[in-house]
Amino acid sequence: MKIFFAFVSLTLTIMGKDKPNLIVIMTDDMGYADVGFNGCKDIPTPHIDSIASNGIRFTSGYVAYSVCGPSRAAFMTGRYGQRFGFERNPQYRTQDENMGLPSSEDTIASALGKVGYYSGVIGKWHLGATKKHHPLKRGFQEFYGHLGGGHQYMPEMLNIEDSYAAKDEAQSYRTWILKGHKPVPPRKYLTDDFSDEAVSFVERNHNKPFFLFLSYNAPHTPLQAPQKYLDRFRDLKDKKRKTYAAMVSAVDDGVGRVLASLKKKQINQNTIVFFLSDNGGPTTKNGSNNGPLRGNKGDAWEGGWRVPFAVQWPLGFPRGQKYDHPVISLDIMATIAASAEAPISADRPLDGVNLIPFLTGKNEGPPHQGIFLRKFDSGSTAVRSGNHKLVTYRKKTFSGLYDLRDDIGEARNIRLESPEEVNRLEMLWQDWNKSNIDPIFKGLIHTPAWLKKRSQATRKKSKTGNK
Repeated sequence: MKIFFAFVSLTLTIMGKDKPNLIVIMTDDMGYADVGFNGCKDIPTPHIDSIASNGIRFTSGYVAYSVCGPSRAAFMTGRYGQRFGFERNPQYRTQDENMGLPSSEDTIASALGKVGYYSGVIGKWHLGATKKHHPLKRGFQEFYGHLGGGHQYMPEMLNIEDSYAAKDEAQSYRTWILKGHKPVPPRKYLTDDFSDEAVSFVERNHNKPFFLFLSYNAPHTPLQAPQKYLDRFRDLKDKKRKTYAAMVSAVDDGVGRVLASLKKKQINQNTIVFFLSDNGGPTTKNGSNNGPLRGNKGDAWEGGWRVPFAVQWPLGFPRGQKYDHPVISLDIMATIAASAEAPISADRPLDGVNLIPFLTGKNEGPPHQGIFLRKFDSGSTAVRSGNHKLVTYRKKTFSGLYDLRDDIGEARNIRLESPEEVNRLEMLWQDWNKSNIDPIFKGLIHTPAWLKKRSQATRKKSKTGNK
């Protein structure tokens, strides 16, 4: 490993000031066990798997929250969302400028822009639906996607032209896609549309350092897929799982096309490509599979925030390795900022860690003393340090300690056997929580009951089946 690191150092010296490109491919509500590199058997994901085989697979890869909006806010800033009050899925409010990512926070795009990077986001945003929160106001030069938390996939279902005319979450699912600030008429199945735009982005910007956030809303509900993808899974009898598999397969095709575009433009060697899901799979809702993990999206159990996670960088990282120490989505910003020498505000220090010395073997210790979760509204918490994880639920009316090395499914509570370890982890979590604040806006869970009923009725009406 020391020889490899010396090779990397020499290569980067020869390259001089060439800085790596960055692509982050994020899926939505994907199960931990729904990629081949985590053992999936019924959904082939060869292109996603190639990122792991050509780079590094994280066996303990986490996100910073177990639902979409807060997880994405943390990834985008490199900081836990509890630091700045983003701890709920925002409501779709086009006039509420408090309902989203605070303007005081830097994003990956704004940090990289200071050192000459060109940045684009394609797909789901979910960090605020006002013009103030628009990606082009947050450091990005390009945006092609939707502002809300999910979307209809079939073009004939997109019948609201103006994103700012949508009155609630359900209506936001039916808006046209925004290209910058301009609504674009529906073109094709949304996942394929986003993949097309990602390939175009690479081909148009390959001659300068860039950051691309390819933010698929698939395989988030509604479950919709064209027949060409459904036909790949004729042997799957469960209809929900079959449609989910088709949606994941569409994503995998898109990932393959993006990776091919990097090779075509001869920039694949110096492009860092991360792949991950924004949270764990909601198995009963979309047919996802979290495999050996306990729990689902929204939980403090592993199934809520431990996700498929891999990275490749042919010029910088070893090939075909697995990394067992816990890492977190916050590390993505810290890693690329370090490689690009992008400035980080001293007033808003990153919670993520530059992974380069850890993944190249220069530093053999763990990147994090602990990784943390706080669910303000449910009163649940979690902290993982080393192989041990402490979970509390219902405002500490339940507490469990688990050794994830031998018990990845969190089946055996060893709290009473290890009081000193419980105390250590509790103190770690309390120290981390000192810098957190309460949520600054109400979330989807606070949507008025009458509006929830209307949204549910609208969604039910829009589910016209697979086409």
